[in-house]
Amino acid sequence: MAVFFRGMDVTETVALTRAMTASGERLNWADLDLPGPTLDKHSTGGVGDNVSLMLAPMVAACGGFVPMISGRGLGHTGGTYDKMESIPGYVADPSMAVFRRVVGKVGCAIIGQTADLAPADKRLYAIRDVTATVESIPLITASILSKKLAAGLQGLVMDVKTGNGAFMPTLAKSRALAQSIVAVANGAGLPT
Repeated sequence: MAVFFRGMDVTETVALTRAMTASGERLNWADLDLPGPTLDKHSTGGVGDNVSLMLAPMVAACGGFVPMISGRGLGHTGGTYDKMESIPGYVADPSMAVFRRVVGKVGCAIIGQTADLAPADKRLYAIRDVTATVESIPLITASILSKKLAAGLQGLVMDVKTGNGAFMPTLAKSRALAQSIVAVANGAGLPT
């Protein structure tokens, strides 16, 4: 609640993000000797958002590797994980060994957050949900980036949606979130 009402500066948000990342396992892709960078894209979501479903294979076709760890939708928006989980036969929560093997072989895989990657995020999100603090930009930033840092990425692109049907209803809030994510990610060592 204090963060919701008082906010956090970039340095504080970087520290929170790093602590949340360190609360669990971090993926390391070096042992697979991938011939391209590990990249990802994160969307703040919105009704009808399907960019990840197309972009991950396109990036893989261009030589990048996309270990996409997606989340559930917030409020009325369906997240990428929700979409993947609705496909009959798709395993949205494979073991890390299967996830790594698929990314190494085909260049991309989309799974849901695991219990081992940034577990502090899951706990803090549950607290945010019951305390009506979901909309705190520093807490949103730390939540998104703790998972992305844990995924062992070398680069991240953000897709921040605005308007009716999006998580961020106004251009000002969308810009504030985008600026926060870029500043904190770069401050934590993830080019964004």
